[in-house]
Amino acid sequence: MKIQVLRLSHRFDRDTRITTHVCLTARAFGAEKVYFSGDKETSIIDSVEDVVKRWGGDFQIEYTKNHIKIIKEWKNKGGEVIHLTMYGEQANEIVNEIKKSNKDKLIVVGGSKVEIDVYEKADWNVSITTQPHSEVSSLAIFQHLLTDGNEFNLKFDGAKLQVSPMAKGKRLNVKK
Repeated sequence: MKIQVLRLSHRFDRDTRITTHVCLTARAFGAEKVYFSGDKETSIIDSVEDVVKRWGGDFQIEYTKNHIKIIKEWKNKGGEVIHLTMYGEQANEIVNEIKKSNKDKLIVVGGSKVEIDVYEKADWNVSITTQPHSEVSSLAIFQHLLTDGNEFNLKFDGAKLQVSPMAKGKRLNVKK
């Protein structure tokens, strides 16, 4: 199963850090690509591509003007859409149903107000909690649940930088 993420309604100068963190979280937890809509900010694309260049993997980022088109194309190709929203079914109660299908998954995370079309086109509207919080935390928790914690076993081919886990101190391996 492939996992990709769609970040809705990026706002220039207001959401740069959050959208970048959505991308970094998606990548670190095993997604292969993030689309983002709203304002096109090329510095986000450059930043994420630089991370991939240094930290490895095949992760991609792409801007889209029309997020509904991405959702429709995904579904037309046989994939499933999971919209993360505080108004959905609780993730811990629905994730096993979602995992029964090995179809590719598009995880949608919001920004500003999400239009009703997204709710209606999603196969599942899923909440991590019923309280306001960050789309970054929702994405991390949901990807963790969806992949049974597989993020701990991921390898990123071509990495120039790699952290060696240790109880104290820091060790960063640099490959030339």
